[in-house]
Amino acid sequence: MTRSRSDFLAVRSIRAGGVRALLLTFVGLAAILGLSLVASGHQALADDPTIKIANFTFDPPTLTVKAGTTVTWVNADDIPHVVSEKDGKFRSSALDTDDKFSQTFSTAGTVEYFCAIHPHMTGKIVVTP
Repeated sequence: MTRSRSDFLAVRSIRAGGVRALLLTFVGLAAILGLSLVASGHQALADDPTIKIANFTFDPPTLTVKAGTTVTWVNADDIPHVVSEKDGKFRSSALDTDDKFSQTFSTAGTVEYFCAIHPHMTGKIVVTP
């Protein structure tokens, strides 16, 4: 059986379309994976243990660090905030714009904190051994 030029072009077109479809699928999956990692709230161990206070939120809302790590909060809002541990173990002074507060976490466990001025603002530090 002899194939015509049109048969050859049709097969070539199908193969090219399949490669494009596979490539688009791969790119789509990579994008979804990247977005899911960003949306996870930075659950991985932090290389830069800094929490930004902005728009009445703590970013990231949950930060995981190793025991002995010092975490720093930086106020990027135009109004003051007070970082306070739920059980009163630590509390910052009122942080104005660009002010910083640091706390060292020595013991493994989960530490919940909030803004004493705006109690709806909450965050969590997960300390691993």
